[in-house]
Amino acid sequence: MLLTISLARCSIWMVGWQRFEDEVVDLVWKNAIKTKKLKPGKTKMVTIGLKVLMVGNIEGDYIATEGLCRHMRWPLAMGGKIKDGCVRCPLHQSTYDLEDGSVVEWSPFPFLPSYGKLVGKMSKKKDLHIYPTRIEGEYLQVEFEGES
Repeated sequence: MLLTISLARCSIWMVGWQRFEDEVVDLVWKNAIKTKKLKPGKTKMVTIGLKVLMVGNIEGDYIATEGLCRHMRWPLAMGGKIKDGCVRCPLHQSTYDLEDGSVVEWSPFPFLPSYGKLVGKMSKKKDLHIYPTRIEGEYLQVEFEGES
């Protein structure tokens, strides 16, 4: 038995007891910052719609991530360090891979490891969202799903 339901832009197929969803999402590019305002090796916080992002110029490669650390919501551009393809939050030292946003270290707080373990348990490990970027004219643009 094959049942197909179409609602707006979401289609659901049910085959036997399995359910498959195929969601079509509009992608939009939005201007984040003029590239001349983003010096090599530097990051900045920007707001696009309701989203707070950290954008950076890493040796000519532009990045855009969720702007707040997933551990305690500290602004990553306020003291965050980018090294070896990762961003490290200055507050409790949580570290994320800039390729895919995966957690490399969760609140290690190396100066007082027992404190780091305790504080690390205050929230579950969560990956950092990484956004696609491109240069369009004089702007760094960030890609979002649908309206942001």
